[in-house]
Amino acid sequence: QVHLVESGGGLVQAGGSLRLSCLASGRTFSSDVMGWFRQVPGKEREFVGLINSDYATYFPRSMGGRFAISRDNAKNTVYLEMSDLKADDTGVYYCASSSSASMPVKEHEYNFWGQGTQVTVSS
Repeated sequence: QVHLVESGGGLVQAGGSLRLSCLASGRTFSSDVMGWFRQVPGKEREFVGLINSDYATYFPRSMGGRFAISRDNAKNTVYLEMSDLKADDTGVYYCASSSSASMPVKEHEYNFWGQGTQVTVSS
């Protein structure tokens, strides 16, 4: 199994930036696809982006090109860097791992999840 712990959330001003971290433990990390999702109360979890084992990344157009994902396999850590934050970016951010050989963008394609970290953007 994989245990994931997010950190780095907090309060940030609109237009600012924030970096979230996800520390993985439990088994092989480098071969997993690592994704980020976010959720606002009353809404479904939304795909934010991913990075695969070849360090390729993918983001939906709805993210507006403001986010970046990187991974440090030596540290078993994945990062989500967010810039030009908007009030609509507020939510609980989750990291998740997937054994998919493709580029999973759906919640059900991920096997393990962190507990989430709150990001609040003030407007």
